[in-house]
Amino acid sequence: MLKFSIANPQELLKVQRERIRAIGTEVLEGEGVKNARISLAFVDNSTIHQINQRFLQHDEPTDVISFPWSRPNASCLEGELVIGVQVAEEQAKDRGHDVESEIALYIIHGLLHLCGYDDHSDEEAEEMRNLERKYLLALKYPDISGGE
Repeated sequence: MLKFSIANPQELLKVQRERIRAIGTEVLEGEGVKNARISLAFVDNSTIHQINQRFLQHDEPTDVISFPWSRPNASCLEGELVIGVQVAEEQAKDRGHDVESEIALYIIHGLLHLCGYDDHSDEEAEEMRNLERKYLLALKYPDISGGE
């Protein structure tokens, strides 16, 4: 069973909970995950900046941070995604597409990290971009996976 908990403490953007669950389900089922408990938090720049600084020692707001809670190959994938709504709005405007597509990209990217993918090397980053593209297109979003 795939379970999604959605927290939305910001007031900048209305969160479409059913669409978020659909994105999560598409990615996790596509990656062969049958059992998962995923928490998603949609936050403002101040909040994601603090989290980024505290946990990753990066002194800036960011798009998405993934926190895996379960060990690799656990029977239930558990984790949390923290998504920067203001960053999504800025990136969508700068890149010329809608914020919903940008948010979808962040959810897909974060879930792929929870599934064990990484993007530290060029080869890993390319693999993640290909998967992002696959899921964006499957969900009827434009292909915006080219450069976060």
